[in-house]
Amino acid sequence: MVTQATNQELIEVAQGRCPADLFIADGTVVNVYSGELLRSNIAVYKGRIAYVGDRAHAIGAETRVISAEGKFVAPGFIEPHAHPWVLYNPVSYVGKVLSLGTTTIAHDNLFFYLHMGAETFQQMVEELRQLPGNHLWLVRLISQADYPGERELFNRRDLKRLLALPEVVGTAEVTRWPMLFNSDPLLLELLEETRERGKLNDGHTSGCSYEKLNSLVAAGLTACHEAITAEEALDRLRLGLWTTLRNSSLRPDFPEVLKLITEKQVPTNRVLMTTDGPHPSFIAEHGCVNGLVRTAVQHGVPPMQAIQMATINPATYLKMDHTIGGIAPGRRADLLIFPDLAEFRPEWVICGGELAAKHGELLLPLPKIDWTRYQTREAFRLDPAVLADPDTYRYRHNGDAPVPVIHFRSAVITQMREMDLDAAEGTVDLARHDGLLMSALIHRDGDWIARGLLEKFAVKLDGFASTYNTTTHLLVIGKDPQAMAKAALRVHEMGGGIVLVEQGEIVLEIPLPLAGMMTTDANFSTAVDAHDELLSALQKRGYPFHDILYSLLFLTCDNLPGLRLTPSGLYEVKSGRLIVPAARLSSQNI
Repeated sequence: MVTQATNQELIEVAQGRCPADLFIADGTVVNVYSGELLRSNIAVYKGRIAYVGDRAHAIGAETRVISAEGKFVAPGFIEPHAHPWVLYNPVSYVGKVLSLGTTTIAHDNLFFYLHMGAETFQQMVEELRQLPGNHLWLVRLISQADYPGERELFNRRDLKRLLALPEVVGTAEVTRWPMLFNSDPLLLELLEETRERGKLNDGHTSGCSYEKLNSLVAAGLTACHEAITAEEALDRLRLGLWTTLRNSSLRPDFPEVLKLITEKQVPTNRVLMTTDGPHPSFIAEHGCVNGLVRTAVQHGVPPMQAIQMATINPATYLKMDHTIGGIAPGRRADLLIFPDLAEFRPEWVICGGELAAKHGELLLPLPKIDWTRYQTREAFRLDPAVLADPDTYRYRHNGDAPVPVIHFRSAVITQMREMDLDAAEGTVDLARHDGLLMSALIHRDGDWIARGLLEKFAVKLDGFASTYNTTTHLLVIGKDPQAMAKAALRVHEMGGGIVLVEQGEIVLEIPLPLAGMMTTDANFSTAVDAHDELLSALQKRGYPFHDILYSLLFLTCDNLPGLRLTPSGLYEVKSGRLIVPAARLSSQNI
């Protein structure tokens, strides 16, 4: 983050001896420090606020004056927990949410690091300094699914190197929290070192009881966004965690967790809000942090408290409240002008003293990033002959025992069902089972394959392949091994993405060249269109839920309850049992 004005220059402007660059006149300032609404003028010079008060003495011949009479001026909104890889990329994501008033973002680095490693990720962070707004990073210490060689990538030296970067404000969520509960030495070391650096340790404690939560807080976590009830949120608050209330495309818990405020009447000074990486269409429809504030107010949270939870609270959590989060002299000039405190649709977004957006339209240019520079890892080293063989996808079964099936209870929650299924020539025969699909997770470099069967994912699905999942390896699903092979081969040719095949023809194709997860277009609508086409296509084929991206993402993780298709094999999370191990994979032995 670069600020240009010196303190001496700000003093000159504050005392009227130097004209402001920008002057916002007669607005009602949302003072998040005192909790007041105050009619004030605001003078801005070289990206920073110089003066807030009644006088209009800093206006010169070249000063840009914006009348805010009858309107409200609030600090720029802060997203403390972003995932900038949900089909969109950091540039397209920022372009959209900045236009809606989110001026500071703390980004999760997971899939960038998985595909780039430390050095190239650092180069990307440096290039993304060109983005308008304040862009901070949270560094993952482990992936979301254990795999062979994980600690070689997530090694002590590289992680410490990244944690020292000025843009990095702390560690990202450890989704596999039992590792912390069981005192994983490297994780504890890195969390402690991060704390000693004065940085934060974001948490992920879904399903964690109050008793176990004590151990995770003792391990060094500072925040959690996984509460799904007001009582769970209160547990986290009582144990000293910054408590982040979530409203995302996946989790509809926001009205319930807001009862922490509207019914339990707790102080909100350690309460934050996040959208937690929603799918693109959710942002297009509901907004980003502005949507959180709007929804909170609609559910009875006073506007001042809602704005504080989106500004000064996350600024304090990020240890940056001396710079952002409020309207006061010396702070960065991130300002939003609203016609009311109900809809929270900014007429003006001012970012670092620049006019960034007007009525939802971005005014600042976005940097042109050559994403191919960051595609340093070969997309696939897997022999395509393996993918071309329909036998690759057939689930091995002799008919002599029940088969474990991944049954979808919701978009992301699964359970294991054991079913008696027919067998033919050593593989499962699904001819009499319309509701079941074959699935395979295939290592990009051709080392292993994990196979499973899915129920209640879709019905009329011939062949589907996707690198969009938490491992970014090749996930293939379907009823027809020939169609599955065709879909997998096309994803291989594209270097990553999503393909749907029906009756031998490709009917949907979404290239995702960046880490197999992201479009590279700077236009946010590209990601929206891709999401809508994918969801529509799967729902027409029997997908019964509302969030296909998170169904794909979490099918291959090992931190949510149920039966999962992971790099280790078919894994039952709660019991920790490996039901069917992954098999070695080669073109000679599939």
